[in-house]
Amino acid sequence: MDDAKLTVRSVERALDILSVFTDETELSLTEIAAKTNLHKSTAHRLLASLEGRGFMIRDKETEKYRLGFRIWELAANLSQSDDPAILLLPEMERLRDALGETISLYVRDGGERIRIQAVQSNQAIRRVAPIGARLPLNVGASSKVLIAFADADVQKQVLDELEWSGAGDRETFERQLGEIRRLGYATSVEEREPGAAAVSAPIFNRSHKLAAALAVSGPSNRLTLEKMKEFAPQIIEAARRMGKMVK
Repeated sequence: MDDAKLTVRSVERALDILSVFTDETELSLTEIAAKTNLHKSTAHRLLASLEGRGFMIRDKETEKYRLGFRIWELAANLSQSDDPAILLLPEMERLRDALGETISLYVRDGGERIRIQAVQSNQAIRRVAPIGARLPLNVGASSKVLIAFADADVQKQVLDELEWSGAGDRETFERQLGEIRRLGYATSVEEREPGAAAVSAPIFNRSHKLAAALAVSGPSNRLTLEKMKEFAPQIIEAARRMGKMVK
């Protein structure tokens, strides 16, 4: 393998290491190696490089690794005034206060959706929504919104690439998408996670392009289909206001 390919492979592996910290705050070398399918010596070498550049910090007592301050410097540059995750946060907090449930903001990334912002419910029993989580596109209210309101070519590409074995029938799913476009919102009850329900509406930017999916989620025994139907007009209106703020 030539030097260029070796360099690219090392970069990809280093990014894989950083990516495992989307759901974890601290991990040992053994845990990182297992999660990335890397040999411990390879993981140790890459971690040393990341640590030297400030992207990782190793606790000398526990010998566990966590993200370094360099990551936060990069994140600070991302969080500009036109970043929807920052720009829409006040509106999300208002919606949380009005409905009493957890509010999330999702965008599509290839065949997945990513939660880029969340405002947790203040209720004792609530659905916790971690920021940065990647979720499949063929289940869940927000997934259906991100497909249903996408441009036709994007929608076809996503549907062609989704795995349908054990995940439902494509023809039935496409009929659901048509109904979602008619209603202007989507619902889901225990589609991805037992005991959880969600209702979602699209956010269109000022150019009338789909920018994100706004979701309200909570325990399914509290966020019933009737309750979600009741909430839908407020969610759609909140999404409309948010869209006017996004380029």
